Amino acid sequence: MGGKFTYFFLATVLVLVFGVVAMEGVLLLLTGEPAAMGMGAVAFVLPCLGGWFLWHNTRFARNAHRLAAVLESEGSLPADELKRTPGGRIDRDSADEVFARRQAETEAAPGDWRTWFRLAVAYHDARDTPRARKAMQRAITLYEGGAAA
Repeated sequence: MGGKFTYFFLATVLVLVFGVVAMEGVLLLLTGEPAAMGMGAVAFVLPCLGGWFLWHNTRFARNAHRLAAVLESEGSLPADELKRTPGGRIDRDSADEVFARRQAETEAAPGDWRTWFRLAVAYHDARDTPRARKAMQRAITLYEGGAAA
């Protein structure tokens, strides 16, 4: 729950910053000077881009949590079977071993969103965030395609 609170707090602060930047952009546009108007236009576009990224990240996180809730209700969430160092970090060899199993499961059933979800968790445990996001996006796409069918 603490993670959600932190996310929403930071997202709210970010939206407030977007508002301040947009207001400054409007003030710069109203000056009438070409250089200030150029900076005002850029300052007005940046909050739009930031809002777009914030929306997509929020939607991604919401969809991933929805899939986790479905797996939890089915009792098939991936168990934490990783060995950890004395400092609490995941042991690399243990993460690689679990990853190899998850990858084999996904190759055996490439149309099952559950295997892609577990693969995304394995990528995350192996500290490969870009591939974890791609695998999770694939799981979300497969889930939404199956729900629509």
